[in-house]
Amino acid sequence: MTVSSRGPNDRLGALLALAQISNAGLARRVNDLGAQRGLTLRYDKTSVARWVTKGMVPQRPVPHLIATALGNKLGRPVPLEEIGLADSHPTPELGLEFPREVPEAVRSATELWRVDLDLRRGPGGGRWSDSLAGTFSVAAYATPVSRWLITPADGSVARETAPDLSGMGAPPGSPGNRGRVGHADAAKLREAAQEARRWDSKYGGGDWRSSMVPECLRVEAAPLLLASYSDAVGRALFGATAELTRLAGWMAFDTGQHEAAQRYYIQALRLARAAGDVPLGGYVLASMSLQASYRSFPDEAVDLAQAALERNRGLATARTMSFFHLVEARAHAKAGNAPACGSALSAAEAALDRARPGDPDPTWIDFYAYDRLAADAAECFRDLGVPSKVRQFTREALARPTEGFVRSHGLRLIVSAMAEAEAGDLDAAVAAGERAVEVAGRISSHRSREYVVELLRRLEPYQNEQRVKELTERARVVLTTG
Repeated sequence: MTVSSRGPNDRLGALLALAQISNAGLARRVNDLGAQRGLTLRYDKTSVARWVTKGMVPQRPVPHLIATALGNKLGRPVPLEEIGLADSHPTPELGLEFPREVPEAVRSATELWRVDLDLRRGPGGGRWSDSLAGTFSVAAYATPVSRWLITPADGSVARETAPDLSGMGAPPGSPGNRGRVGHADAAKLREAAQEARRWDSKYGGGDWRSSMVPECLRVEAAPLLLASYSDAVGRALFGATAELTRLAGWMAFDTGQHEAAQRYYIQALRLARAAGDVPLGGYVLASMSLQASYRSFPDEAVDLAQAALERNRGLATARTMSFFHLVEARAHAKAGNAPACGSALSAAEAALDRARPGDPDPTWIDFYAYDRLAADAAECFRDLGVPSKVRQFTREALARPTEGFVRSHGLRLIVSAMAEAEAGDLDAAVAAGERAVEVAGRISSHRSREYVVELLRRLEPYQNEQRVKELTERARVVLTTG
C-alpha cells in the first residue's frame, strides 16, 4: 500500500506529537475515514510507524485521509505539505484559497475550473474528484467565511487591460481576445445558470447536462473574467460566475463529491464578494451549511447559516431571509437543539409570510416556497425524532408535487415513507417508498440513493413482509444500476 519509500518523515511525526495521537489512534481514524468513503482499509500502528520512520508513502487517497484525521483533531485544515506528503498529489490545495485581492481571486477560480475540466476530459475522467477522497474538512471554511464577513464586497473590480489568450488555447474570437466585455456577456452566463438549475432539479447533479457547468465555466466564463470590463459589468460578471460556481459545487455535493463541492463553494463565495452581492454570498454560505449538516458537523452548520443571516439583515428580501432561517433550523435539528430549531422555523415562516410577488427576489431563490419550507421542516422533525410532525409537514410538502423538481419530490416521498414506517403504517410506507424508488431510478443523484439506503434500513424490522421484500428488491436494482 505504498508508492515510494524515502527517509524518515519528520513532519508527520511532529504533527502526530502535536495532535497527541498515537500510531494506533491515527491508523484507526484513517480506517474509519476510509470506510465513510466506501474503502476497506486495514492500517495499524505498524503501518503508521513505517510512514513516520521510513518515509513510506501510502497510495492515494490515504495521504488526504491522514491530513483530514489530523485536521479534525487539531480543529484546522492540515495541508499535505505540513505532513510531508505534498508530492503525493499535484494540486492538494486547489480551490481552498480565498485570496484577498481580485486578480488572485480570478486566478484561483479559473485554475480550479481548468484542472477539474482537464481531468474530466482526460483518460479516466473525473479522477481529480476521486483523488480528493477524504479531504473534506469543515475547518477549511473558517478563513473564507471570516474574510467574507469582514469584507463582503470588494472595491472596484474594473479591468482595463486584457491579455492575449490565443497562446493559451483560446481561439481568436473568444471573449478574452475580442476586447471589452459588456452586460450582454454577463447576462448570457446568468441564463446558463438558470438553465443549469432547472437541469439539476429535474435530472440530478450527476446527469450529463449538469456536467456541462464546469465546461461553461472553463470555456465561457474564464475568458470573460480575463478580458476588459467596467466596474459595473465586472460586478455582473462576477455575480454570474459565482452562481455557476456555486451550482458546480451543489452538483458535486449531490453526487457525493464533497471534497470537490467544498472547493467550488469557497471559490463561489470569493466571486460573490467581487460581485458585491451580499445575498448571493449568503446563499453560498447556506449551501455550505447544508453540506456541513449533511456531513454531521451541526455546530459549524449553525455558524455558517447565522453568518448568512447576520450579514443580510436589511439587505436580502424576505423570501431569501426565510430560506436562510430554514437552513439554520436544519442545522439546529441536526444538533438536537429542538428549541433553537423551533425558533428558526418560526422565523422562516414569518419571513415567508412577508414575501410579496413584487419583491426584488434574486432568480436563484425562485425554487423556494411553502412546499420547500414544509419539506425541510419535516426533515428537521425527523432529526429531532418527532414522527407526528414529520407526517404532518411531509403531507403539506407533497400536496404540490411538480415535475420541475423531480429530485426534491423523490426525497420528500422517502421522508414520508420513513415517517409512515415509524408510525407503524406499513401500507403507506411501502406506497410512498415505491414511488420514491421509481423517482430515484429516473435521476442521477447520489444523495437520493443514500436516502433510499436509509429507508431500507428503517424497514429492516419488517423485512419478512412480502411487500417490503418486493420494495427492497426494486430499490436494490436502482441502487446497483445508478
